[in-house]
Amino acid sequence: MSRFNAVPSVIVAGAGPVGVVTALALADAGFTVTLIEAAADIDRNPRASTTHPSTLAMIERVGLIDRFVREGLVARYFQFWDRPAGQKVAEFDHQILADETPFPFVVQTEQHKLARMGLDRLATLPNATIRMSTGLTTLEQDEDGVTVTLPDGERLRADWLVGADGGRSTVRKALGIGFEGYTWPERFIVLTVTDDFEAMLGCCLRNYFADPDEWANLFKVAGDGQGPLWRAVFPTRADEPDEEALSDEGAERRLQGLHPKSGRYNLVHRNLYKVHQRVAAQFRRGRVFLAGDAGHVNNPIGGLGLNFGIHDAMDLADTLTAHVFSGADPALLGGYERRRRTLNIEFVQQQTVANKKRLEEKDPARRRASLDALAATAADPVKAREFLLRSSLLESTRQAAAMA
Repeated sequence: MSRFNAVPSVIVAGAGPVGVVTALALADAGFTVTLIEAAADIDRNPRASTTHPSTLAMIERVGLIDRFVREGLVARYFQFWDRPAGQKVAEFDHQILADETPFPFVVQTEQHKLARMGLDRLATLPNATIRMSTGLTTLEQDEDGVTVTLPDGERLRADWLVGADGGRSTVRKALGIGFEGYTWPERFIVLTVTDDFEAMLGCCLRNYFADPDEWANLFKVAGDGQGPLWRAVFPTRADEPDEEALSDEGAERRLQGLHPKSGRYNLVHRNLYKVHQRVAAQFRRGRVFLAGDAGHVNNPIGGLGLNFGIHDAMDLADTLTAHVFSGADPALLGGYERRRRTLNIEFVQQQTVANKKRLEEKDPARRRASLDALAATAADPVKAREFLLRSSLLESTRQAAAMA
């Protein structure tokens, strides 16, 4: 402890769910934490909502699990469908993992709810400060700490800085760290409706529709007080104008194509965004660390990006705690980057690309073989268990624990 202040301090940039969980875990460990966020409030746009069993255990660690489950929807199953044939191909049941995890299910809780409940708890902690409408413009570091400059010229200093400030991370850019990878030519459009797909289709709460012409993902979420909502995710054509994709006619065409119904769908929100597969060249430089989308972004098929970001948060909190409070060798800090970057490439990037290719496969023979393999995997308890251990990031978590 002699090299650190009596109470070591951390600045966390970004009050999305990863930044908030990072701040909570560090504050619980005994750090003085300042959480800064450039926006005046958290982003409520529909983004990630699927939280896997491995991540639920981490949410429990930061004292949020009861509220998290209460404000979300428990989803024990997920299904794959052959959209052109209108047939369910495979169903996976997380209950097969009951001896592996206390949470043999997924919880559908929108990411802005996780950020909000985390901020609420953080506000009760005497060693935590939340500063909204407070971005950073520059950062400097030396042997003893990091200094960030705010837009009004104010300077904040701490022992450590965590950049959890999203895919356009100011922290990552200030460090000059490359963001390696590519952007998909199509964009993804999210259409949110009040119509009950479970009743109309007979599907479960979490579904993937394979289609060589236009795949789709379909999820139920609890909503924000107006009742349950369903989110449908589709790819656009690479050359499709934004105006066409976001138009009432374009949205209705896509929804009716997923399930024809009399009358129009009750569309309550639409969102269009670019999709990337990128990983930062470094996750740590000196006393500055990257976590969440600041370090890695991927397509959302499989719901792995935010989950892996929460895993970053807990890994980083544990790593810093061991170094600062237990006197662990400084070389331990390098393990954070080795684990997070390696496992993101080997699990999240590979898995999400494979998930997308499975849904969009156009070659009839390969498509049939892929769907048949899914059905066979779901029907075999041993193979289904292996599939779920990987898809839920339990396998990734165990590999992380075994890596220095």
